[in-house]
Amino acid sequence: MSIPASKDELLAAINGNFSKLIADLDALPHSRARDASLEGHAKGTRMSVGDLVAYLIGWNELVLKWIARDDAGESVDFPETGFAWNELGRLAQKFYTDYASLSYPQRLERLRLAKAAIVAAIEARGNEELYGRPWYGKWTMGRMIQFNTASPYANARSRLRKWLKAEGGKSAPDRVNCL
Repeated sequence: MSIPASKDELLAAINGNFSKLIADLDALPHSRARDASLEGHAKGTRMSVGDLVAYLIGWNELVLKWIARDDAGESVDFPETGFAWNELGRLAQKFYTDYASLSYPQRLERLRLAKAAIVAAIEARGNEELYGRPWYGKWTMGRMIQFNTASPYANARSRLRKWLKAEGGKSAPDRVNCL
């Protein structure tokens, strides 16, 4: 898929990538959601599928925070207060911790809610606001949203599918042992 350059393309990328990812996440046996056997976001670390979902929630909620601060005329501290762009591994670890108390189904629901809020925020804007001017450095608002939603959804799905294949395709639903 090409890089979105309009509101409609951005929404299509987010919705398309999310629907594929969430179908895979929904099919994962809940009993496997905390297996820390996926390659982590920081070099040399391991994470679980639950951590992967926490990571996505964290970025989605950051996007919403950026948009809310911008809407309020406040400065946006990219990527997050206390973190630089070269500390994204540490930020990922923060996200894992932030959502550790949520069960896997609760994490999936929170991710769905954050994604829906992002879609609503995009739908409330026009192409000019999303793509007509720089928002952070040389990047437009639409591009920053895409960097932190549609692209990570596709990456997460790729990681998940690679992990499932390496694990022998153990993906039969197991809803009895919910976290």
